[in-house]
Amino acid sequence: MRLSLLYILCISSLCFAQPNPSYWQQQADYTMQVKVDVQKHQYQGEEEIKYANNSPDTLKKVFFHLYFNAFQPGSEMDVRSLTIRDADKRVGDRISKLKSSEIGYLEIDNLKLNGKKLDFDVKGTIVEVALKEFILPNQEVSFQLDFEGQIPKQIRRSGRNNKEGISYSMTQWFPKIAAYDERGWHANPYIGREFFSPFGNYDVKIEIDSAYTIGGTGVLQPSVPIAIGTAQGSNTNENKRTWHFKGERIHDFAWAADPEFIHDTVSFGDNQKLHFYYQNDSKITENWKKLQPIAVKLMQFYEEHIGPYPYPQYSIIQGGDGGMEYAMCTLITGGRNFGSLVGVTAHEMAHAWFQHILATDEANHEWMDEGFTTYISTLAEDYVMGAKKEFPNEASYNGYRQLVDSGAEQPASTHADRYKYNYAYGISAYSKGSIFLSQLGEIIGEEALSKTLKRYYDLWKFKHPKPNDFIRVAEKVSGLELDWYLQDWTTTTNTIDYGITSVETENKSTKVTLVRKGLMPAPVTVEVTYTNEKKEYYYIPLRLMRGIRPLQPKEQLLPDWAWAYPTYDFEIPTKKRKIKQVKLNASGRIADVDVKNDVFEVK
Repeated sequence: MRLSLLYILCISSLCFAQPNPSYWQQQADYTMQVKVDVQKHQYQGEEEIKYANNSPDTLKKVFFHLYFNAFQPGSEMDVRSLTIRDADKRVGDRISKLKSSEIGYLEIDNLKLNGKKLDFDVKGTIVEVALKEFILPNQEVSFQLDFEGQIPKQIRRSGRNNKEGISYSMTQWFPKIAAYDERGWHANPYIGREFFSPFGNYDVKIEIDSAYTIGGTGVLQPSVPIAIGTAQGSNTNENKRTWHFKGERIHDFAWAADPEFIHDTVSFGDNQKLHFYYQNDSKITENWKKLQPIAVKLMQFYEEHIGPYPYPQYSIIQGGDGGMEYAMCTLITGGRNFGSLVGVTAHEMAHAWFQHILATDEANHEWMDEGFTTYISTLAEDYVMGAKKEFPNEASYNGYRQLVDSGAEQPASTHADRYKYNYAYGISAYSKGSIFLSQLGEIIGEEALSKTLKRYYDLWKFKHPKPNDFIRVAEKVSGLELDWYLQDWTTTTNTIDYGITSVETENKSTKVTLVRKGLMPAPVTVEVTYTNEKKEYYYIPLRLMRGIRPLQPKEQLLPDWAWAYPTYDFEIPTKKRKIKQVKLNASGRIADVDVKNDVFEVK
């Protein structure tokens, strides 16, 4: 008996084992020393990247990102903003009007590989480097370089003196090696969307005028006693202060600085801390104080519903141009009403799990980050604010249907920079991506969805999962086949559209005829309401699933529906009862695009 139990446990473990043995990922460890000139809004730095080529490939070239070069007239970000019909209002034509003292730039010099100088070619925000000595599989190398940059007038995410007066929002600010995986190099120019980077360890020293307080990625190294509410760091001379941060298993480093930052901390979890950096302004301070216990509840919600937060701290910082996630921190604008402040904080904090721990490739699978984040943060916000909405994610469904009606929808698998319209990107990534999870809960059951999210996080944290990695976890948890769901929802614009064509009563039976109008399949639920207001529920499985989700209380199972058949009939033994209404998808969790034919009123 013991051997049998051990065998079962071993088989169960294998079902949810680590990724394929051939799985690999690169690692890039950064050491940086940076000096900031706050009068010129410029900075100089030295950088070493210890790069581990864990791939089976010989690398003959490498690429680096110089994100700040996007903030120059004529850049790809500038031209795209000037030519897209619905430009981001935060950008608009602002880059095209920047003066030489207001532009951003990032330049590198003295680039070396293992001490040997390299030639390189800068093309916009990308550095192309053809290697004379190739990087072999399983080889670790060291890149060294010097860099200097100018901090642009704040336009998009990064920059100086944002609209709320924060001095520096330093995001995507340093030379960064591009991601490389089984698809090759991801040398995407910075046009407007987010990023994809290898994990590594960061050791960063920032020298700046001593009047400034810095908050950001990593853990401040306590070279002097820490006094909460005041600037911290180690003195280098009378007017300068060096801030030393370290972060492990992260793929980014961001920071913000301002001479008037208030700095508060609140404890959570196992000796972990939430840090808050915000302006000393009466209009802002009250809301940011109220936010702090709410942020703890948000952190607890995400840990309960996704998995443990693995870092010692997380910082919520006033800065940027809206809300944007970074490793171990977020930058958000602070002059909001309290509800908006909670909403943006909930969303950006959730990114800590989906973008900065799971670290999906956002350029190619943006819906996996933005959509999953929208789904869970909407539930978290509803919880911490005590709203108790019956259907918290309903707004995502409404937005998706509007996009379908507009005719501007593109597949969710579209590269993030390749959408014709910004609003199409937004709804596809955020709303349709959120529906992917909400709808999946209806397809496999809410309990299975909950287990799937936790198992997915546990298996794939720090591993850059892809769409199939997620759906395979869902299949193993639920025991159902779900490849059809991933395929249609994310790589096509096929829609779900089921309807009721007739309800006919004859003798002691009522025949209900359903029709599939959309190309995307889905299981169907039917709610029958009688004239005495009593209800019955029926579940029609989708044959492609090769199984059923758990039945709901009082729900009756009907034969499955094969996708190729456009119609489906079933009979209800009504006897002396009279049907008042037949309704499909009563929960609203299936994103049927035409809800008008989902209800049949019996005359």
